Amino acid sequence: MTVDTQTAEDSPEMDELQRVGAIALLEQGFDAVEGIEGPDGMKVDVVDSLVAVHPGGALLKVFAHAPTLEIAEEATRALIEELLERTELLAEWTVEKCEVQLHPELAQESLDAATGPEAPAADPATRRAHLAQTAPTSPPSEAEIAADSAKTRRQMLSLAPQLKAFGPQMFGVVTEEDRKDEEVGDYEGTAEEDAQLAAGALIWATDVMIDQLFMDVHTLTEGDTNVAECEDVLWHLEDLPRRYALRYDEQFARGFLVTVIAMTTRFTQGTFIQLSCVAEELALRLLLNEAKVCLETFGLLDDGVGQALDCFADLVYEDMDHEWLYDDAADGIEDSPVGEMLRIAPMGLGDWFKSFNDGRYVHPYAMDTLAEADDQVSGEQKFS
Repeated sequence: MTVDTQTAEDSPEMDELQRVGAIALLEQGFDAVEGIEGPDGMKVDVVDSLVAVHPGGALLKVFAHAPTLEIAEEATRALIEELLERTELLAEWTVEKCEVQLHPELAQESLDAATGPEAPAADPATRRAHLAQTAPTSPPSEAEIAADSAKTRRQMLSLAPQLKAFGPQMFGVVTEEDRKDEEVGDYEGTAEEDAQLAAGALIWATDVMIDQLFMDVHTLTEGDTNVAECEDVLWHLEDLPRRYALRYDEQFARGFLVTVIAMTTRFTQGTFIQLSCVAEELALRLLLNEAKVCLETFGLLDDGVGQALDCFADLVYEDMDHEWLYDDAADGIEDSPVGEMLRIAPMGLGDWFKSFNDGRYVHPYAMDTLAEADDQVSGEQKFS
């Protein structure tokens, strides 16, 4: 379950110390819970929980075993509401959203383990034949597909105002004032609705990506593994540069998740100025990819919206040096004469969560996470 909790409407945004305190209070509350009693006395076992706090509240991920999705959702919402009510400093917080998501691997295991006449056949060919017989005789009509696409388009457009840090010009919209500049000339720019759709898609993708990163953290934690050796499904961490995949463990994943939340919080607060570190540059790369996937899924990624997102990327990125991380032949280029000439910033994993300069914000949790990991590796080397 993904649970979105918010502070009281008239409350000021939490500062750094208050956010750390909120994390501690929420984690203490979860530590005291082993199970929940759902409707009609049904038991719901809480397996694990993850907490990420932002200035306006917290995003919680609760992993649980329950007889049905509805019971899981109802029991989890009741648990969080009671936890907030019993914690004096969080008593005015509210639960804005509580949604159930199936873990793909566990869902498949459940299907494979099913018994009875409706159980899927073990043989893949027999399964395909069965699905062909039981599948609907006709696919969704063009009218149904168009209606679904139009509904999603309206939803994305309604989300666009939440991207407070960026105006239409960041997506390539040319204003009348811009046209007074001789360099603009006859350039048409991006249509305003395409810019709005691109902005809304980024908000939509933020929600999806944070949910999926929570699941990646859970997968690595449960398997006590790293991205290179993980045999389960991962949503986004596999898309980071492969050269450091052995170091992308649960501790790293939590730090990267917090970085994504810190970055996108500045996007929606309107406080964003510049990307702060290499990890944020990589996080934006994943976010842009996710936005395009979401748009394409609903048939909304046309040339105009694609141009708007490309323009946004060009203006937010100060350079594309992080792309060198995806070229193994360029490993260590920042220390070479070419790197010095191009003024490429340090890009080793130990530098990912370090601020480019003193004026840029990096969440302390992310910096501490990587520092602890580096200390642990250093200690192990000394011990050996």
